[in-house]
Amino acid sequence: MFRKVLVANRGEIAVRIIRTLREMGIPSVAVYSDPDRDALHVRLAEEAYPLVGSTSGETYLGSSKLLEIARQSGTEAVHPGYGFLSENADFAAAVEAAGLAFVGPSPDAMRALGDKIEAKHRMEAAGVPVLPGWSGSLDSANEARAAAEAVGYPLLVKAAAGGGGKGMRLVEAPEELEAAVESAGREAEKAFGDGRIFLERYLRRPRHVEVQVFGDAQGGAVHLFERECSIQRRHQKIVEESPSPGVDAELRARIGEAAVRAARAVGYRNAGTVEFLLDEDGNFYFMEVNARLQVEHPVTELVTGRDLVRAQLLVAAGEPLPYAQDELEQRGHALECRVYAEDPDNHFLPSTGRLHVYREPTGPGIRVDSGVREGDQVTIHYDPLLAKVIVHAETRQLALDRMDRALADFVLLGVRTNIPFLRLLVGHPAFRAGDLHTGFLEEHPLKRPASALPDAALAAAALALLCQGPQLPEGRRARAASPWLDGGGWRLR
Repeated sequence: MFRKVLVANRGEIAVRIIRTLREMGIPSVAVYSDPDRDALHVRLAEEAYPLVGSTSGETYLGSSKLLEIARQSGTEAVHPGYGFLSENADFAAAVEAAGLAFVGPSPDAMRALGDKIEAKHRMEAAGVPVLPGWSGSLDSANEARAAAEAVGYPLLVKAAAGGGGKGMRLVEAPEELEAAVESAGREAEKAFGDGRIFLERYLRRPRHVEVQVFGDAQGGAVHLFERECSIQRRHQKIVEESPSPGVDAELRARIGEAAVRAARAVGYRNAGTVEFLLDEDGNFYFMEVNARLQVEHPVTELVTGRDLVRAQLLVAAGEPLPYAQDELEQRGHALECRVYAEDPDNHFLPSTGRLHVYREPTGPGIRVDSGVREGDQVTIHYDPLLAKVIVHAETRQLALDRMDRALADFVLLGVRTNIPFLRLLVGHPAFRAGDLHTGFLEEHPLKRPASALPDAALAAAALALLCQGPQLPEGRRARAASPWLDGGGWRLR
């Protein structure tokens, strides 16, 4: 096993990785930008090195800086987490060329999967269902029209590289096609340096269901069941859960087997996620493979009882998978909500400032993965994700109730957050019924009732109550005395 590991990331995922390294007795090396000098992941690591600068480009995306720190610190492996350089095949290759282990898939697998056109061809050859599409020439208006007629409307114009909704356009009718092809190509070129696009059939009201897979260097591959990721805003996931309320035992077996075939098709090693679209008739279609650990991996950890980061490190060290397929099972139900520093009442714009009060929820079946603590400054430089609230219970309905209580107990003052929005979502009748699809938030716009009092007055009253709470006479701290525990109209900002 490794004697020391460099965690090439920041925030909650860096903290998450460092905690498993500490359990395994492996010293960790953190890196930090100027704004992250006093961040939690820096304090938890045994060693920490500066990445001079503030922006991602100056710091966490600086592969040469990271490799030099790895050399200086004497690390034997680099864990990229998610985001930043986690799916950069050139960085993975540079890590391996430096004689270090990259905690993730091989550079060749990354390149094969990073190109959505090539990945789709490989999946077809492996017998994995794919959506009807066109990946040939689209250099002229006539070629585009002919390809679109072959695919059928509605369709999506999609970038061959990248993700996150960039370089993607929905085309409902032929007269929209030419403008969509041109704008998607321009956006893809700007975002990914690759303007290639392809066409794919568009499904109305599909579920987004992904399967956690794991492979090792010995050719072993398993799946750790599915996660439902249909609740999205601007193609970004907000809530994830497992099991999916739209997948029964028979479908679970079929989609899991297809995911393993997809992993074997590229000789996949380490943790990855095979993403599918599921139509209303129960048919599923390959979408892409995320060649890294996912933000929502704790959902799988809670229903399987397995530490995925630990398995990543074992496989990266050359060991075989720590479990066989027949040793894996789902137990109970888990949900994850992502808590962001953003303002739902103002188009979800990022919110910055100091975390004056920060109290995470606790209790049976509640887990919080975060990279911040009270007093930290939330800046404009990085993703506004503050924490992930994950709950586990015997049934989905119990898990939903537990999540609502956990969100209600999350006390956070200093920046605006999406917690009120998440509580509206968790309590929505269609969500509780499991009637989910990727257009859920467009179909069910979530608006909380307007408060009669200014936000500043509510925050000041709540903070005053918190400050004087300990001095209240014995017996006065009843449930109704606290706005954080009372369900009668109070909502956290």
